[in-house]
Amino acid sequence: MFIDIHCHAYRRCPPFVVQFPTAEQVLERYDQVGIERGALLPIVSPEIYLPQANEDILDMAAEYPDRFIPFCNVDPRALTNSADAPLGDVLRYYRDQGCKGLGEVMPNLPMMHPLVQNLFKHAQDVGLPVIFDGSDQLTGDFGLYDDPGLPQLEHTLQRFPDLILLGHGPVFWSEIGRLETPGERAFVFAPGGKQVGRRPTGPIKEEGVVPKLFRRYPNLYGDLSDEGPWNALSRDPDYGPGFLTEFQDRLLFGTDLCFPDMPLPMIDLLREWRDTQRISQEVFDKVSRENAIRLLQLE
Repeated sequence: MFIDIHCHAYRRCPPFVVQFPTAEQVLERYDQVGIERGALLPIVSPEIYLPQANEDILDMAAEYPDRFIPFCNVDPRALTNSADAPLGDVLRYYRDQGCKGLGEVMPNLPMMHPLVQNLFKHAQDVGLPVIFDGSDQLTGDFGLYDDPGLPQLEHTLQRFPDLILLGHGPVFWSEIGRLETPGERAFVFAPGGKQVGRRPTGPIKEEGVVPKLFRRYPNLYGDLSDEGPWNALSRDPDYGPGFLTEFQDRLLFGTDLCFPDMPLPMIDLLREWRDTQRISQEVFDKVSRENAIRLLQLE
């Protein structure tokens, strides 16, 4: 069985942009693929999704307490739109309501922007791990902007050594290997709204910055949801299992479920590598559920 570190749901889905599943549709999908429970992450930044109330997540988690784990989310521009906004008061309130983490943090601001750094400071003080998404551009996108090589992430890890940051999304996972070109880091929106671009492919000839950051910063964790980490690991079946084994204590399975029948290839990949002994049963158990139990203090 799996524990999902990253899922989305609406109580009532609006007919715009991404058609998130309902709580019941999430549970139906979970039962199909063997996921015992999952963390529901609210979306509050307006760059692409319609903002969602933290109370939506709390209500769904209260209705299905054995299946859902609530996260809270706060846009760093909230309250006073300043770098001294008392966001810790908000985070502390939701932590006390049972929220186990902060995310998905995805406003289209630089990661080192003072507003974002203020949010991270308060998350560290309150003791909430953070799941963030990234972008390689400002405007016309969602996600925290970082440069090639992820220097803003590294500085954030340095500034907040007690803050657990879970890397998520293509901008992060594309740098598991050395990039051929900076444009491989993410997709972009073409006129009309279609996303275009490419992911890195083929064997990893030279390590990128991601494994180096993992080795240097124990507060960096990996969110294995969406196609980004699946692509990063599966593109090199010799390197991928070694990466899972080396960082087995800081990698967490996830889905990033955004619609009910969304493909979930990471489940098949992890099971295949366990069954063919490319990874051990211990590594599989940690990544699939035990790391989530420890990080979120579920038992």
